[in-house]
Amino acid sequence: MKQVSVVIAVFRCEKYISATVQSVLDQTYKNLEILIIDDESPDRCVEICQQFTDPRIQIIRQRNRGLAGARNTGIRHAQGEYIAFLDGDDLWLPQKIEKHVEHLKNSPHVGVSFSRSALIDERGNRLGTYLMPQLENISPESLLCDNPVGNGSAAVLRRETLDAIAFTECLHGTSEQFYFDERFRQAEDVECWLRIAIQTQWQFAGIPEALTLYRVNSGGLSANLLKQLEYLEQAIEKTRSYAPEFITKWEKPAKAYHMRYLARSAVRLKAGAIAVKLMHRALATHWRILFTNPRRTLMTLAAAYLLWLLPKSIYRQIEALAAQSMGNWQKNRIHRDRELKVGG
Repeated sequence: MKQVSVVIAVFRCEKYISATVQSVLDQTYKNLEILIIDDESPDRCVEICQQFTDPRIQIIRQRNRGLAGARNTGIRHAQGEYIAFLDGDDLWLPQKIEKHVEHLKNSPHVGVSFSRSALIDERGNRLGTYLMPQLENISPESLLCDNPVGNGSAAVLRRETLDAIAFTECLHGTSEQFYFDERFRQAEDVECWLRIAIQTQWQFAGIPEALTLYRVNSGGLSANLLKQLEYLEQAIEKTRSYAPEFITKWEKPAKAYHMRYLARSAVRLKAGAIAVKLMHRALATHWRILFTNPRRTLMTLAAAYLLWLLPKSIYRQIEALAAQSMGNWQKNRIHRDRELKVGG
């Protein structure tokens, strides 16, 4: 049974970290090492984690380096053949790791296995909707434009996939090996996935089930929308340094798709004016998204304007009906895809 190293980056998540760690301990796949990386968190995160007595848990402390730095520290300490990342405020369903190990075992060319995600609120309640990314035939442009991996708690990777894109630099006074680029405080995952997709032969593929519970947290990185756009542009510039033709072709579509994604995030955070502004910028950047992906583009545009223009009470009613309808469609799609996979 192959060992899986679970890397949990911990920073200002004391309300959630106990449930996050418990969701790992509850995994049906037991050959785990659990590396909790304290990124100099100023709250009680470490104290809470120390209450767990499972011998598979290691707590590693470091000076604050951001999410990329915490993941890199976890990778350097990891002993497993597979490495899974879990953010300190998200949760896994019990079969998460078991399903990914099976997926990687049966798919020798896949280096990054990921799952769909169910959205939960700050209290851990399911919102009834899901992240429904592309699962197969994932190209570099797919990763740049829409990042089907979806969030930092969805992926399980082969160790050799990360080793294939490792680089050595002296960012903190000593020469170290890096996997995620610590100059990025956001979009570090997209930048890393692009290096894997462009510089190696490893493939990305997803599992139909929603095995990750992704928290929509107004106080987290998801709230800092415009800053995310700045880091995407930084990722584009880094990718341009080794794949200029690729960036020339896909830069504008990528920015437009990302602004649309941020507009959806703004809608979830009830920031109507920002959502409308982001959609206007998306269409001005690359209006063809109206035709290449009309359904999602028009739905996001409509939601942004309804949130911005309608009284809150009326918008909440429309939002509830739309969420219920969308959630039902997504559940049926997940069920159908799972049945097709089993049948195939």
